Parts: sequence; C-alpha cells; structure tokens
Amino acid sequence: MNQTLPSNVPSPEQLVYIVDDDEALRDSLIWLLESTGLKSLAFDSAENFLAAYNPRMNGCLVLDIRMPGMSGLELHEKLLSMHSTLPIIFITGHGDVPMAVSALKKGAIDFIEKPFNDQEMVKLIRTALAEDLKRHDARRQEAEAQRRIEGLTPREREVLDLIVAGRLNKQIADDLGISIKTVEVHRARVMEKMGVNSLAELVQHVMISTPKHE
Repeated sequence: MNQTLPSNVPSPEQLVYIVDDDEALRDSLIWLLESTGLKSLAFDSAENFLAAYNPRMNGCLVLDIRMPGMSGLELHEKLLSMHSTLPIIFITGHGDVPMAVSALKKGAIDFIEKPFNDQEMVKLIRTALAEDLKRHDARRQEAEAQRRIEGLTPREREVLDLIVAGRLNKQIADDLGISIKTVEVHRARVMEKMGVNSLAELVQHVMISTPKHE
C-alpha cells in the first residue's frame, strides 16, 4: 500500500507520512489512522519518501529509525539540511533508544518503541500534527513581518534598525544627520507600516522576521 506524492504538488491538508520497510507495520498503521479519521501516505523506504518530499507538505512523519539503504536517522539529517519543519516521530526497536534520544536533540518530536500501543501512537501523532500547525503559523507570521519590513523605504529601515538597537530619537537624529522632527515622522511611519503600537511589538516583529535555522 505504498503511495507516492508528486514532488511539485503540495498537500492541501495534513497527512501522516509513514516511512517503514515493514509492509505489515505500514498496513497496520494505515488502518489504525483511518479508524481515527487521520489520512496517511506510506513509503517503503527513506529514498522513496525523499523523492516525493516537498517543503510545503503538511502533517507529520512517522519514521522507522532502522531501514535498508538510507536509515531513518540519515533521512532526518537530510531533511534538517533542507530546513524541513515536518514534525518527526521515530519508531525504534530494541537497543535504538540512544539513537532516538540523539534525534530528539536534533529536533524530532518523540519516539516510540516497538511493539507500541495503538492509543499511545495516535496520541503522539495528534501532538505532532498540532505542532505542525504551530510551525506553519509561525512561518506565516515570519513571512508577513518580512513583507512589512521590505515595504519600508531605505531611510525608514535605517531608523528601524536604530530603534531596535535601543537608540533614542535624539541619538538617531545625530547618527543619521537629520532633525529630531524628521526622526519622529519616520518613526511614526515605521510603526504604521509594521502594524504595531509599541516598541516591544516592533522588536518582536523584527525578531520574527529573521528565520532561525540550525
């Protein structure tokens, strides 16, 4: 029951992507998720998932830590290098816990040992799906803040940088060789264009607009 997703077509809804070389486990997970109203796509190898991957996928990834060819850990590393924000739950076997803990430190959501409890798996997946929504919302806020900053004039951007650096209007005027009145006008325009009402909000928007990739 392996399915593929064209790499140029983003998923319009959240899906649970299952990557495991064990067909019986894939089938049982698909059945389990269907019984709880969750939709999934299954892949029998990390390579096949990577071929179908696109950064606009919504949902989460349930990933076997050990597989022939590219391992789950290697796929995780590859996705990290591509700045993927898809939440990952690792399926581990006996003796894989140290590797799973290492993956958690690199951003995986959680891991679950085989044989796992169905209810526990569904709970983990729902947690991962909620995290995916949070990450998408954060990216939307980041993009909006960046769009607003890009709408500033070069002078307004200079004033913005100095405001965020903690400079007072008089200091900004001295730094830029303009009058305090002009600084006040630019400051008001910056606040309006950024859609904020306070210095704290302004600083927060500037921080949001800066992508943070490990």
